[in-house]
Amino acid sequence: MSKKKKSQAVAFGFAAKPAIVNPAKGVETVLVITAHPDDVDFGAAGTVAVMTKKGIDVVYCIVTNGDAGGSDRSTTREQRGELRRKEQTDAAKQVGVGAVIFLGHEDGKVVADLALRRDLSRVIRQVKPDRVICQSPELNLDRIYASHPDHLAAGQAAISAVYPDARNPFAFPELLEEGLEPHSVPEVWVMAMNNPTVAVDTTNVLDQKIAALRSHDSQIGDGEHIEELLTTWGRQIGKAAGLKKKRTAEAFRIVDTK
Repeated sequence: MSKKKKSQAVAFGFAAKPAIVNPAKGVETVLVITAHPDDVDFGAAGTVAVMTKKGIDVVYCIVTNGDAGGSDRSTTREQRGELRRKEQTDAAKQVGVGAVIFLGHEDGKVVADLALRRDLSRVIRQVKPDRVICQSPELNLDRIYASHPDHLAAGQAAISAVYPDARNPFAFPELLEEGLEPHSVPEVWVMAMNNPTVAVDTTNVLDQKIAALRSHDSQIGDGEHIEELLTTWGRQIGKAAGLKKKRTAEAFRIVDTK
């Protein structure tokens, strides 16, 4: 593992010990919104696997096709986008997710504008989730990879779509014309955010999370260090949450949107 990757792991901040929670409690349907293929697998694939094992229906909504990801110049952006869509679809299956929605916004140019908020509101009204999981909209200079501009914009747009847009009958009236009634999401779980409030024990599904990341061959190559990286991150969070030694976890900040 590179020193840079190690520093990214150490920089995850905890002001207080997050509470260990059961992510399947009180929900039937969960919608995960991220900017790119592979984002959910780094931040929440373990939690997703825990939920699907308990019968929770999880749907992914990916804002872009990820066609600007990677450094391989031998392929066109269209080819990269097609490949990354397939990789994310394959990764989703590793953690029990069958439905993956791609919005097709331009990779590298995501903005939290009304167009994206409308598209996300449409998905929320279609899926009718009890919870949305999304990326952090807050810039964190200690975790610059998590603070990719597309991540920040996707996080902000997701939260804005939850409140006020998706529940407001006067927001985007064209959605009513499509037959999509307003839907109120009670809570948002924000991944990759400093000072998380809850953590999920992912020890028993770590192999599924690793398998999901290995599906993104165009991004991680042979994945030589991916198991070490995910285990290090997971154990760090597990330790901060008070789990026994060597147990792994993922952490989130819960936003009450009732």
